[in-house]
Amino acid sequence: MKFSENWLRELVEIKADRAQLAHALTMAGLEVEELTPLGDGLAGVVVAEIVGAEKHPQADRLQVCKVNAGPGEPLQIVCGAPNARVGIKVPLAKVGAELPGGISIKAAKLRGVESSGMLCSAKELGIDADASGLLELPADAPVGQPLADYLGLPDASIELKLTPNRPDCLGLVGLAHDVAALFGSAVKVPAPAAVAVTGAAQRGIRLEAGKDAPRYLGRIVEGIDPAARTPLWLAERLRRAGLRPISAVVDVTNYVMLELGQPLHAFDNDTLEGDIVVRHARAGEALKLLDGSEAKLDEGFVLIADEKKPLAVAGVMGGYDSRVTDTTRNIFLESAHFAPAAIMGRARKLGLHTDASHRFERGVDPELPRRALERATELLLAIAGGQAGPVLVAENPADLPAPAAVTLRRARLKRVLGVDVADAEVARIFTALGMRVETTADGWRITAPSSRFDIEREEDLIEEVARIFGYDNIPTATPAGALTLAIEPEARIGELALREQLAARDYYEAVNLSFVAADLLASWGFTERLVPLANPLSADLAVMRPSLLPGLIEALRHNRARQQERVRLFEVARVFGTGDPPVETPSLAIVACGPARAEQWGEPARMLDFHDLKGDLDALIAWGGEPRRWSVHADGLPGWLHPGRGARVARDGETAGFMGALHPQLARQLDLGPDVHVLELALAPLLARRLPQAAAIPRFPSVRRDIALDLPESVSWSQIDRLVRSTLGERLRELRLFDRYSGKGVEPGRKSLAMGLILQDASRTLTDDDADRCVREAVTALEQSCKAKLRG
Repeated sequence: MKFSENWLRELVEIKADRAQLAHALTMAGLEVEELTPLGDGLAGVVVAEIVGAEKHPQADRLQVCKVNAGPGEPLQIVCGAPNARVGIKVPLAKVGAELPGGISIKAAKLRGVESSGMLCSAKELGIDADASGLLELPADAPVGQPLADYLGLPDASIELKLTPNRPDCLGLVGLAHDVAALFGSAVKVPAPAAVAVTGAAQRGIRLEAGKDAPRYLGRIVEGIDPAARTPLWLAERLRRAGLRPISAVVDVTNYVMLELGQPLHAFDNDTLEGDIVVRHARAGEALKLLDGSEAKLDEGFVLIADEKKPLAVAGVMGGYDSRVTDTTRNIFLESAHFAPAAIMGRARKLGLHTDASHRFERGVDPELPRRALERATELLLAIAGGQAGPVLVAENPADLPAPAAVTLRRARLKRVLGVDVADAEVARIFTALGMRVETTADGWRITAPSSRFDIEREEDLIEEVARIFGYDNIPTATPAGALTLAIEPEARIGELALREQLAARDYYEAVNLSFVAADLLASWGFTERLVPLANPLSADLAVMRPSLLPGLIEALRHNRARQQERVRLFEVARVFGTGDPPVETPSLAIVACGPARAEQWGEPARMLDFHDLKGDLDALIAWGGEPRRWSVHADGLPGWLHPGRGARVARDGETAGFMGALHPQLARQLDLGPDVHVLELALAPLLARRLPQAAAIPRFPSVRRDIALDLPESVSWSQIDRLVRSTLGERLRELRLFDRYSGKGVEPGRKSLAMGLILQDASRTLTDDDADRCVREAVTALEQSCKAKLRG
């Protein structure tokens, strides 16, 4: 929202200078984004008239002008502006004047010709960016009058960065109410008055868009003067608000929009056929807009049409064929209320952003259309003449928003703000903001004006008091109270420590959305116990993730597609399953691919395999202090794992997760190579930790015995480990597997495992007989349970 400071000061008394005004607006939540002084330092610049112009004898692009600047002889000025001509009135900077930008005006010779001053463009005067030629003033501008007095300078162009909940301040009158409340003054806006009806022309209006367009007003004004010029004061206010003056009709509609906040539109009445129809667009309907672009519409757009053709996209932009031109003498003025939801996003869909859509999609006061229509008619008749017909109204009152009273409790106000605000001050604030105030026993009952869509609950009223009373007047207090520190249980590893451990193992943490596409889950085989979203952002984010791996693999694919050969990612987050409410399970997922080690020279390069990932898992398990409670199994694998290079991970026999290479079919479907390995575990068992217990250092030496066994391929190391430990009990300190062989000398379907048994007794030194007995017991158990054979 951009406006002239002087214009605002005409609407409300402001007992503050420019800097104080800008600070007060910002502190009240109406942030001043830019403040541009206009017309400072124009002493010595007057209104002048060019009374003679001849070609410069030494330069083709220069003219020697005779300029009437008031009393005295005409001045000789050398000028190069393309629009310098006899009869126009322009600004003249006299000798001795100091222009903005440090330009000093002195008598000089230009190509041998004396020049006593400078004729100026708007940019040279610091009042506009236009430097295409001299600033042409109206023909009735008084020669010799100081330009600053004539243009109402100095002034400032102030631009506010308004939040979407304050559309009422997109009009100067609405902003004036906030300023009046801030400075304890009153708004000086005259009461709206109806324009006398002097014409009889009418046109029917039909509302067919339901609640999207509940109110539409129009008026026909006949016989306007198409050549009428916009008055200087109005054109300057538009220019200082960032709008270029175009024509009397367009300028009036823009002016009323800036003043009241109600967008208006004018149609050439002679181009309309039959009634005005406010309806939804039809699929495939098209309209050429004012900017010349072709708008392709659908049923989501509200359209202004007549009985034969579309005329305008409601709340966005008018049509080209029904526009007001230089020859238009009869116009149809439109002033309507559209529901914000009906306009929201429509301009963006057309690649547009207009002043009208900016206001309508945030919400415009539903009571403004008549007032704005009367104000625009008043200005238009004063500028361009004509006969105004009656105001034509079509509305559905049941679909119009109605203000509701909101209660504000005195005790609640004090509790939230932490300061006492006098009852009289509270009542003054709300009254100055245009609200109706009723005093109750424990506070106030406030009814906001129809322009304040943001006043819905008690907290909204407290905010109004806070920002007008002044945040600077609310004391800063540090919250008091005893803080209870959460004690981390010793029997659980912290998630932060887990993240640090994985980062230390050369993994990068990833954070993915909790929503995924149903199609992606189906490719992984996740089709059951899914939790769909009732209102998804898009089809690609329609289901809560049942696993971290699909999203994490997508992140790996994204990195692989960008020339990252070695990718190692992990994520710690929740997965979701059906339930009431849905079941949330904290989980850990790891994905890795590429070389096992980063590029280096110390060892030969090789690709990451199952055992690398298993090593990382073993390190995490060992951290919990109970690695013997964990085991891996080749059965019960999900369909997305490689059947020969995957494993089920269990703790105390209960499945905790899965790990291994992706199934080749899934890897091909996802356009991945065979080197991608994944792991996913439930977090709770992984973070469980055994409390350390002190134990005496063994006093007696250990004994080692190595054995080699011939076993079936189907026997896993975890089975052997459990069986030997259960057989030997506390005598076995450690069981080490140091060799595996299959091939010549070993029957097909069998393998040879070499292992070391580390034996130790806490009470005595083991003899050779003791050690041999332990070996015999272990071998016997393996022969009976695993069909093992001791190799010579």
